[in-house]
Amino acid sequence: MSDVLESIALNHSRSLINKSQRGDQQAFGKLVGLWFKRIYNFSLKYFGDHDLAMEATQQTFIAVYRKLGSLKNPDSFRYWLYKVALNSCREEERRMKKRSWQSLLGFTGGTEPVEYMFEPEREYQKLENEDMLARLLRSLPDEQRAVVIMKEYEGLKFREIAEALGIPENTAKTRLYNGLNNLRKKIEERGLNLR
Repeated sequence: MSDVLESIALNHSRSLINKSQRGDQQAFGKLVGLWFKRIYNFSLKYFGDHDLAMEATQQTFIAVYRKLGSLKNPDSFRYWLYKVALNSCREEERRMKKRSWQSLLGFTGGTEPVEYMFEPEREYQKLENEDMLARLLRSLPDEQRAVVIMKEYEGLKFREIAEALGIPENTAKTRLYNGLNNLRKKIEERGLNLR
């Protein structure tokens, strides 16, 4: 069922891309509306921080607006979009590190766990586990983190990941294996039960 919905979304995107490339602003707005949540979720998984994710998502769609005319094949839009999103996340991360060095107090860029005073203990534990998993994900090397997010959270195929990152499919598979293995080790080292 999800493959059917994805196929419909991709077909709709193809039509919007063609119109947008011809200068139709309304079509571009619809294209952004169709993909904004997915790119935001990708960026949120990358950073674990709402503000940074929003900034990277906005930068992604600014770049898409500027570069959409250079997209030759609308069928490659999905992985092209994720490639632009990944580049925006990396650029935002560089800006964040630069601000960190420039600030006297230093900016850690981390997120604090969300606290709910009136929620049951189970909800609190779930939030702490999600926060810990997000921190562990952010601790992975950039190339592993990108592949894990694209595959596990966004559901991209290895072919699409390879295309987006400009790497061979086997390299994408190796990075996923290594990333998941590193995550498992970090979880075990901390004695966490994230089920």
